[in-house]
Amino acid sequence: MADKRYIPLTSIDIALRLDLISKVYGIEEAEKYFNNIPQKFKVLKVYGALLNCYARAESIEKAEAVMQKMRDLGFCSRMSLTYNTILNLYYRTGNFEKLDALVHEMEEYGISHDKFTTGIRLSAYAAVSDIEGMEKIITEMESGTKIAFDWSSYSAAATGYRKAGLLDKALEMLKKSERLITSERRNTTYEILITQYAAIGKKDEVLRIWELYKKNKKVYNKGYVSVINSVLRFDDIETAEKIFEEWECLNLVYDIRIPNFLVRTYSRKGLLC
Repeated sequence: MADKRYIPLTSIDIALRLDLISKVYGIEEAEKYFNNIPQKFKVLKVYGALLNCYARAESIEKAEAVMQKMRDLGFCSRMSLTYNTILNLYYRTGNFEKLDALVHEMEEYGISHDKFTTGIRLSAYAAVSDIEGMEKIITEMESGTKIAFDWSSYSAAATGYRKAGLLDKALEMLKKSERLITSERRNTTYEILITQYAAIGKKDEVLRIWELYKKNKKVYNKGYVSVINSVLRFDDIETAEKIFEEWECLNLVYDIRIPNFLVRTYSRKGLLC
């Protein structure tokens, strides 16, 4: 309809369309569309959408070129969002030196670190078990400086400590993460905590978070996937079966993964007869 001029396009419409074209038809078609956009519509949101397209495709050079264009146009002066897109791209592709350089650029230009910036940095250090770098950020978080963080920041730190074999430190981070959970948090928060407590061998904590989850949120299939899979890591078939029975009584949309966890365990232990 917009193409036939029934509805005039806005920059937000163009940014959304650019994103959809990239997802459905690929990055080359998105580039063609962008190149045909009238200059007056090439504003922050549209350049940001193009940057996201390149980042999703892990096209580093093209993402960096768009980022530089956004700098030249003054679109990056105080925006952590744009920097986070590139930081996350560097993290996903293992370009940690470039990630550090971009963080320094943010500091040089006085661009604040929001909770996503902090989470990306912690996840990057965790990926390479750089405990010193991780603890530097944690110190910044806890020193009352302007660095923003939330429960997921401590969760990322817990992952780093676990990978380094520092399970007591990982447990400490998970406890701190819990204290930052608000009633508005999504179900995913509890599911991640359940999985992380299982990964450091704390079955009692898994079950405690599970009860808290059920008390505070309506639990759907993903919650049952996380808890049954986690409980079975301890070979606690009896508890897994009880949780499975709870799931069956809820009449949720059928999810084959949930019974399959038990089937695989029965098979591994020779309990199929």
